[in-house]
Amino acid sequence: MTENQWTEFQNLRQSYKSYVDELIRALPQLPVLLTELIGKRSGPSYPLETPVVYNHALDDIQKESTISVILVADNPGRREQSAAERRYLVGPSGKLADGFFKKHPELGIDFRRNVLILNKTPIHTPRTVELRDLARRGGPDLAEAIRNSQIMMARFIHQCHQIFAPEAELWIIGYSEMGPGKLFEAFTDTLRAAYAIAGYGPDSLFLDSTLASKAPAQGGIADSGDTADNSPASNAPALAENSISRQQVYLYRHFSMNQFSVDFTKQQEPGESTQETLHRIGSQYRKRILGW
Repeated sequence: MTENQWTEFQNLRQSYKSYVDELIRALPQLPVLLTELIGKRSGPSYPLETPVVYNHALDDIQKESTISVILVADNPGRREQSAAERRYLVGPSGKLADGFFKKHPELGIDFRRNVLILNKTPIHTPRTVELRDLARRGGPDLAEAIRNSQIMMARFIHQCHQIFAPEAELWIIGYSEMGPGKLFEAFTDTLRAAYAIAGYGPDSLFLDSTLASKAPAQGGIADSGDTADNSPASNAPALAENSISRQQVYLYRHFSMNQFSVDFTKQQEPGESTQETLHRIGSQYRKRILGW
């Protein structure tokens, strides 16, 4: 990556790491609520080790790294939150994703080296749909914190795409909960606005390290819109004027249960390259969910 990209990525990475730390401090009730949720669910129990997960794989990225895809999953699961991992997509879904890229070397993408992974929210639950149960247990403050975390992540993701465009594509994995009234509606609305509104530039999206001081006393998270608007302009990195296009945003089915690969195989047309199929499928789902 260029010197500017490297500097901008380091700033963004630190902002993201600081946000996760501040989110943990602002939600002292979260470990207890998650422990109760894990203990009462029908699935296997496990020790809660990281209620809000920063992806430590980002720390492995160096100036010499090449980022080809920014991949967005849902939220950290059981393996991702373990103290031994604290990385995204390290469970069965991650293995399936890795397998897809290994099966298609023509893409020239190493899943563990060229794919930067983020989530729609860094808040852990055993299964994504259990974010609803967690919100009900925690009441309005926690429900709002989960919603605001999606807004913050959508802005981080858009800014990350700004840094690595036009070389990197944005892949959003799992879109069934992105529609109106669904679990990730706030994420969808924020991302749609980021790519659609003229002048929605990097300064308005930059997230500084003062979020915790703006969190409500009850343990909720400050409204991310207020945080972004109030961030001092001097704190915002001077992002390179890369050519970012919403046409480089693609939506796909989950890797879990091999949905991604099955859908790819089912939809690939004769004579079509792997990349052409991926772009066609991803564009169709993008238009369905984001409207463009």
